[in-house]
Amino acid sequence: MCFMFWSRPCHCEKKKKMYSTLNFSTSADSTLSGVDPQRLQELTHRSVKVSIIIVLGVMITLGNIAVLLVITSSVAGWSRNSRYFLLSLTAADSAFGLLVMPLNLWVSLLKDYTEGPDALCHVVAFCNATVYSTCMYSLATISLERYVAVFYPLQYSSLMTRKRTLLLIAFAWCFPPFLLSPISFPDGIIEVHFSNASLVCNPSYSTNVGYSLSLTCFIFFPCSIIMTYANLRVWCAAKRQRLKLRKYDCARRRRHNVASRVLVPVMAAYYTCWTPCMAAMIYNAVSGSSAPEWIEFVVVWLPTSNGFLNCIFYFWVNRSFRRKFHLVLQRLALAFCPKLADTLGCRSTSKTHFVSGILDDNNSVYERSSSVSSTCTLLSLA
Repeated sequence: MCFMFWSRPCHCEKKKKMYSTLNFSTSADSTLSGVDPQRLQELTHRSVKVSIIIVLGVMITLGNIAVLLVITSSVAGWSRNSRYFLLSLTAADSAFGLLVMPLNLWVSLLKDYTEGPDALCHVVAFCNATVYSTCMYSLATISLERYVAVFYPLQYSSLMTRKRTLLLIAFAWCFPPFLLSPISFPDGIIEVHFSNASLVCNPSYSTNVGYSLSLTCFIFFPCSIIMTYANLRVWCAAKRQRLKLRKYDCARRRRHNVASRVLVPVMAAYYTCWTPCMAAMIYNAVSGSSAPEWIEFVVVWLPTSNGFLNCIFYFWVNRSFRRKFHLVLQRLALAFCPKLADTLGCRSTSKTHFVSGILDDNNSVYERSSSVSSTCTLLSLA
């Protein structure tokens, strides 16, 4: 009896605890159910997109910093004009990671555009479009310089003077801001809105179809035609040269296959990165509707990846560039950490590479005097 008497209250206490647990879980479920599932999904997607943008920005910035460390000094087989054009391209690609990505991330994280666009969004959209256009023009000028160097080597010095080279670079940087200036005005000829899908301040191309289509006619299509024609002609010339050399020197056959390893990836990367973005722009201008969320995000940010791919196709495949990059790293190691450099044996190695770099520069004097561009050198020496 005593046992039954005392066991009963214990049983009641267990029931009370069980009921309290059930009440707590029910209240927790009700709290979670009160959160909008769509809002949770948007936050998840936003965090993933921001992470992708940050990783892409870091890759582009580090890659172009490495390129700048090398091409600011002389590289064997690279003419002065080639270095100017490549510096222009590197600066445009660096703007992706140093300007475009931070601006759009700042806008997407700190600003609220539920009430519509404002002046800041117009300025950010103007910067985005300017960097994108300058990059395309820089790629086109490099292809044009390559074409002149390969097909007019004797007239190169008179055709591609320093003044004309600087004028082409100035055009690639000054014409896009002039052409895209209407985007920067809030009450201009085209509207701008912040897109939650791409986390970018995008022009509403459907608000001015004529101006939107004219941008493609002045930027994308001319640059694509110049690049395609110039690179195709250079590739055909390199192929003919390789076929001729097969008859006389089979050992040199692989050295001229580099034309396909460079020019084909360059054009493939260009059209892969830029064509979807231009297609989405034309589609938005004509139909007035946008692409699905993730498709819009990919096509808007895909051109920025071309800034990293350019580091690989235009620079890292060049053996002279790789040698100079190793030399630069060794010099930096000697400057900032000489003890570690001595331990790793970099001092003697750096001297060897320094001497070899001087020899490479002396051997390439004839090439530079003959106005052989970086790509032409890459085709013959890589």
